[in-house]
Amino acid sequence: MNVSQTIETEEDLLTCLHLQLYHPQQSCKGLYGLLPLGVRSRHSADDPLRLGRDAQACSFALVDPKVSRKQLALHAYYLPNSPMMLFTIQNLSQRGQLSVNSTALGYLERVDLPDKALIRFGEYEMLIIRESGEAKASFEVKFEVLAVPPSRERCTCEPIVTPVMDTGLMNNFTADIGALVPQETDETPVCYS
Repeated sequence: MNVSQTIETEEDLLTCLHLQLYHPQQSCKGLYGLLPLGVRSRHSADDPLRLGRDAQACSFALVDPKVSRKQLALHAYYLPNSPMMLFTIQNLSQRGQLSVNSTALGYLERVDLPDKALIRFGEYEMLIIRESGEAKASFEVKFEVLAVPPSRERCTCEPIVTPVMDTGLMNNFTADIGALVPQETDETPVCYS
């Protein structure tokens, strides 16, 4: 076997974490000035990805005095006999809580990160979406800014439900009340005079 076939190459598909951020005052502050927005950044899988205020101690930094020096960490791991790179999220803030899909984490507590998770800390909301890949030694991170909080976004794939009146007819039916008859066949029609 050729040596070039056995080593991991740059062409391997990397797992990518999409980190979509929202803050209510993001338009008037330069909160994301130190983040590589819109581009994929490669990160070593054996090094925890840290996000916080301190650019020296963290992989990525937010320009916000209300964010902890080290706010959170994402740790990559594998399960035995599984090719899928998974992640845990850990709260590194001693003063602030971190919630993952409504589960609150105290200082140094961690939880497995699902494929799609809503993270909250301070006034921030962050949607993390994991896109699977094949490479083992590293993964990618892509930061994006959301215009609306991810907790308020509605899925456009949900059908719009039209309310139904007690008679069983659609509420946009404009017939005279005297013309209404029950829709079920086992009921006796009411006669109006």
